[in-house]
Amino acid sequence: MNIYGLTIEEMEEYFLSLGSKAFHAKQLFSWLYESRIEGYEEITNIKKELLDVISKDYSIDRLKIVSVEKDVDVCKYLFELFDGEHIEAVLMKHDYGNSICVSSQVGCNMGCKFCESGRRKKVRNLETYEMVLQILMIEKELGERISHVVVMGIGEPFDNYDNLVKFLKIINHPKGLAIGARHITVSTCGIIPKIREFSNLGLQFNLAISLHAPNNELRNQIMPINKVYPLNDLMKVLMEYYNNTNRRITFEYILLAGINDSEENALELSKLVKNLNCYVNLIPYNETNNLNFKRSSTIQIMKFYDILKKNGISVTIRKEFGGNISAACGQLRSKKEDV
Repeated sequence: MNIYGLTIEEMEEYFLSLGSKAFHAKQLFSWLYESRIEGYEEITNIKKELLDVISKDYSIDRLKIVSVEKDVDVCKYLFELFDGEHIEAVLMKHDYGNSICVSSQVGCNMGCKFCESGRRKKVRNLETYEMVLQILMIEKELGERISHVVVMGIGEPFDNYDNLVKFLKIINHPKGLAIGARHITVSTCGIIPKIREFSNLGLQFNLAISLHAPNNELRNQIMPINKVYPLNDLMKVLMEYYNNTNRRITFEYILLAGINDSEENALELSKLVKNLNCYVNLIPYNETNNLNFKRSSTIQIMKFYDILKKNGISVTIRKEFGGNISAACGQLRSKKEDV
């Protein structure tokens, strides 16, 4: 087991199980996340005998960065896990700070037709420590603090719910990475039972919905999850989520040329979301050689944007990153695996 997979509560229970004191958990958390130690021998306020026991129970090993692709304000990292599998994380530099997009699974079973990650089926869930280490290692490489986290990389986060929640608690904890809950966003394609569970956490994390279609017929075609959790049920649970949390919801909408980017689609989308406290994030598509979908033209993107705006919808167009690198989610991993 890896030490970076423990929440502070689990660490307290561990120390108590050893007949030691719970306060050692705060000390160890501080060494791991504030001092950023590389080995247990660096710890000076916990007895060596206790550290020897910890080192036998929990490793402090890091992942391996296999490659890095860089473009203006963006770096894409390919990590090799201890079992030889690969995942990606993306660093994006904004005027408000450094944001990182982390993966939650090796592969993905949601099967969204336009997604490179879904082209390769899910191998396994990531352990909590494998998610935490994506941030720690990029911060070390960068030499700067990560201020914002989005769980939008490879995988469906709510398909790895328990490990996801532990990860969120570790990076949000004041003795952990101390990233504010309102600076942390989790994206889901719409797994309704977990959205409901997430709304009861009592924490102020942000929720983003990968929507990408304004009606069931179209969404069924490009997002198989919609056949299990159709739009009307999804919108109902999102209203419950808002009433329970008072948190604004983000809808992500990738614009695919000739598929979901018509003026009619924009009007449908306006009607679909108008009763929710939300905003729509329009995303220009990152094309990949393995899939036939194309990016909507800039003119069409602006037409779509204008219709939403005129219908009173809060809308943004996501800044495009990584046009000169493997920008599509899962693309860098696929290049490695296809070799």
